[in-house]
Amino acid sequence: MGAATGALLGLAIGDAMGHPTEFDTMAGIAAGCADWRRLPLPAPARVTDDTQMTLALGRGLRTALERGALTPLRLEGPLREEFVDWWRSPENTRAPGRTCMRSCWRLSQDGRRWQEASDVGSKGCGANMRVAPLGLVRDLTVHQMAGAAQLQSGLTHGHPTALAASDLTAYTVRLLATGTAPAELPRLLREYALENRTRYDEFWLGDLAEQAQDHSAQEFITRGWDECLFVLDRLDAALARPSLDTDPCEITGAGWIAEEAFATGLLCFLLLPDDPVAAVRRAAFSSGDSDSIACLTGAFAGAHHGESAWPAEWAARIEYRDELLALGALWD
Repeated sequence: MGAATGALLGLAIGDAMGHPTEFDTMAGIAAGCADWRRLPLPAPARVTDDTQMTLALGRGLRTALERGALTPLRLEGPLREEFVDWWRSPENTRAPGRTCMRSCWRLSQDGRRWQEASDVGSKGCGANMRVAPLGLVRDLTVHQMAGAAQLQSGLTHGHPTALAASDLTAYTVRLLATGTAPAELPRLLREYALENRTRYDEFWLGDLAEQAQDHSAQEFITRGWDECLFVLDRLDAALARPSLDTDPCEITGAGWIAEEAFATGLLCFLLLPDDPVAAVRRAAFSSGDSDSIACLTGAFAGAHHGESAWPAEWAARIEYRDELLALGALWD
């Protein structure tokens, strides 16, 4: 099936398709392509920082797993190194997010703990648009996946909603890659959020909560899960009255923040669960953070359908193809 390869290719394809539409209005997008069902993959198929940071996370995760069982200490070092390398890279010219840039600068300073480098006030989507690899490593326990998903978010985006949305995104990829039917996702994700709503994982997060202004670590993490539960309510309402021709950003949010990127990316997949190409087109043809929304839709669709989901011509010319395929082969 190639779920890992499918997810990573889909993520990059969605990213590249949404790149030209990211800062455009619906009228502007429609002026160039009147029908969302015909939105093309650009040539060349250049990706954004979303795919670049996914690959950075993938490399860091691969290094950590080569050293033994996944633990916070084993993961934090390679991730920190990869994120700082991305920050310094001459290829980092794809409109990277301000939170990622500021936090990576702080991570580059010797002796600074990652909890102190994190931006606990930012819940931008820069953390969960890159988290898919953690849902693809089947040897991880759910607890390892969740803790690592939150830790990788915390390196840059320490807001509790960013942590929870990263956890939910990785868990969605994991469910789809292991055969869960798409129609089951809303129920399973709500159960997962409720189960974890008050659980602050000190083993993986250390004293991150102390950097914020909440009265307790439990209050800190609950704040994030509650915002994710609210957007799951919006997702349920949207699925109850599906509309393929409505801008998805008008329904579950524009995607600039973590929980909305997750919900809107998932909405586009669940509206078209049997047509991955149409799903990423619908996601990219949107008024908000189109590349991040479409990269999440592509990751979900690819995890469900495998690498055969994507036209061979698209997969052959996507930027960073060789590295995407190498990581996919490792986790398939």
